Amino acid sequence: MSSETSATTFGGRRSVPPNNSNAAEDEVPTVELQGLVPRGISLQDYLNVMNVHLFKERWDSNKVDHHTDKYDNNKLIVRRGQSFYIQIDFNRPYNPNRDLFRVEYVIGRYPQENKGTYIPVPVVPELQRGKWGAKVVMREDRSVRLSVQSSPECIVGKFRMYVAVWTPYGIIRTRRNPETDTYILFNPWCEEDAVYLDDEREREEYVLNDIGVIFHGEFKDIKNRSWSYGQFEDGILDVCLYVMDKAEMDLSGRGNPIKVSRVGSAMINAKDDEGVIVGSWDNIYSYGIPPSAWTGSVDILLEYRSSESPVRYGQCWVFAGVFNTFLRCLGIPARVVTNYFSAHDNDANLQMDVFLEEDGNVNSKLTKDSVWNYHCWNEAWMKRPDLPVGFGGWQAVDSTPQENSDGMYRCGPASVQAIKHGHVCFQFDAPFVFAEVNSDLVYITAKKDGTHVVEGVDSTHIGKLIVTKQVGRDGMQDITDTYKFQEGQEEERLALETALMYGAKKAISTEAILKPRSDVDMDFEVENAVLGKDFKITITFQNNSPNHYTISAYLSGNIVFYTGVSKAEFKKETFDVTLGPLSFKKEEVPVRAGEYLGQLLEQASLHFFVTARVNETKDILAKQKSIVLTIPRIIIKVPGAKVVGSDMVVIVEFTNPLKETLQNVWIYLDGPGLMRPKRKMFREIRPNTTVQWEEVCQPWVSGPRKLIASMTSDTLRHVYGELDVVIQRRPSE
Repeated sequence: MSSETSATTFGGRRSVPPNNSNAAEDEVPTVELQGLVPRGISLQDYLNVMNVHLFKERWDSNKVDHHTDKYDNNKLIVRRGQSFYIQIDFNRPYNPNRDLFRVEYVIGRYPQENKGTYIPVPVVPELQRGKWGAKVVMREDRSVRLSVQSSPECIVGKFRMYVAVWTPYGIIRTRRNPETDTYILFNPWCEEDAVYLDDEREREEYVLNDIGVIFHGEFKDIKNRSWSYGQFEDGILDVCLYVMDKAEMDLSGRGNPIKVSRVGSAMINAKDDEGVIVGSWDNIYSYGIPPSAWTGSVDILLEYRSSESPVRYGQCWVFAGVFNTFLRCLGIPARVVTNYFSAHDNDANLQMDVFLEEDGNVNSKLTKDSVWNYHCWNEAWMKRPDLPVGFGGWQAVDSTPQENSDGMYRCGPASVQAIKHGHVCFQFDAPFVFAEVNSDLVYITAKKDGTHVVEGVDSTHIGKLIVTKQVGRDGMQDITDTYKFQEGQEEERLALETALMYGAKKAISTEAILKPRSDVDMDFEVENAVLGKDFKITITFQNNSPNHYTISAYLSGNIVFYTGVSKAEFKKETFDVTLGPLSFKKEEVPVRAGEYLGQLLEQASLHFFVTARVNETKDILAKQKSIVLTIPRIIIKVPGAKVVGSDMVVIVEFTNPLKETLQNVWIYLDGPGLMRPKRKMFREIRPNTTVQWEEVCQPWVSGPRKLIASMTSDTLRHVYGELDVVIQRRPSE
């Protein structure tokens, strides 16, 4: 290419177009001659490559030693920084004294050695740690076996492989052969890799486990559901590489887990970049699948690849589940975490302002911030050479589209250690994550005359509990102390002050007067509520003074999204209470199923607000609580044999517990390693009627596995079921 054309095409800044697609290829010449070959000399007389063997079967040491034997993929998959074997068959015995050859790896359309996209691998006497090299480990007849080692900083992706032989007249190279394509992944087993994790049990969990548990529900009523990550399923690795291609991520940056996780956090959501999933929080899911119906990531990723357009619909646990698949599939250790009472702080002032009317109702016009019952994001494990020492390890990354970061909807990686200590100046997006787990909840009455009165400050409500799945077990691990010091400790105040110093804004004083404490205490409890059944709320008043008081109170029951946004008020009850000196009173308010069932959202979350005014002192008492209804489950049974390669019968049952008929019922069934995700439609299920669905599958993975089911219908969603099964090996194995 002449300098003139390069200047016009690429603006004079670079001589090569951007190399940002793993799928795009160029033709590498099979012969590169320097001048003419003299007459009578045939290049066939020199060393010629007849065949290349990659030892890429599941049982071969290349896949077993590199922990890639679980991938349902017949190509060679290796992890960087670790050696693997290949064998080259020549047309005659190889003579190291006069024959010269090398292996070459190429990625993308415009390969360049200095960008790491063209890798000539020299044959060396001894392999050196941290460097590409190939060592001859065996010569037998016409074959040579090589131990090839990649660099621990190598680009992660799918490489094309060639063998080049030197002759006095130029290079002879093997033809393009898709069978020798080689995937190179991040390597948490290699100390020189930026994602190195030193605990084998943690590597088993955070890289190799293809089924997880995601926690949701409510702080006082934690629910959990299994999620099939399916990072080893057929086609998923290619989709993960396609996601980076779709982002037009430069290939030279794909060896850096900081960049890969940041691109992933932008691409898993569809906002502004045609990413994987469209978010929807309005309970209207026409033209798509409700978020609660997905059982795992595989269907979503495969649909994204085949349709080449975003998949509808997701909410935070779906984004987190799919993002976890992306990270684990590429070899970055990752886990899904859930934060209960997660602040969505629109103005990032570390203060969630809840404005009340004078009668105690929430003023939705003034209240811009929202507290999510829970919010799921991911953590990815990596070194952070771009930050001071000590901030590597778990990094918070979030692909739910909440706030703009550098012009795109993405969040992280933010060092969890930096968040704990308030060092929010370190990239990326640490102030936002700090606010999610540390904001104060401030109740303010907006008076009719325009003044604001602070009714109370709750500094312990936000970031109440942060959890993830236990290593090696399905239980819950509390990781709150990795994000924050214990409430009230000196270190906690120091971390907050550090965050303020580094620019996390906080209103120094809310322009309002703080009221003295009232003589009357109020609290309320909601009894365990089962979907479709009546339940009651008990409100208690305690008078701590020698005075008589009369109280006007009301209870408001609302259907809420798990994001804390109210959809509709389904109950409003007012009552008066008379309190004698130092007395205690209980009020019971019944809630009938018919009151809430008609407009229930898929999370089955109800929010109660009790406000009371002490008439004599004009004190306002306000309390709020959310509950998640107990939802019926799907029953899964496997009555017969459970053996690899043999038919296995799976029976799915669901009984409608409601007093109304369920319409347009879809049941979804999934089991990584057991069956491909399936779904079945039932036009209607009458009250107290049980439907049964039988499927026959042939498991291909042995050991402990899980079957996961979900159900969605016009009026009832978020129904799950699961079953642990142990699959036996084939008798011959």
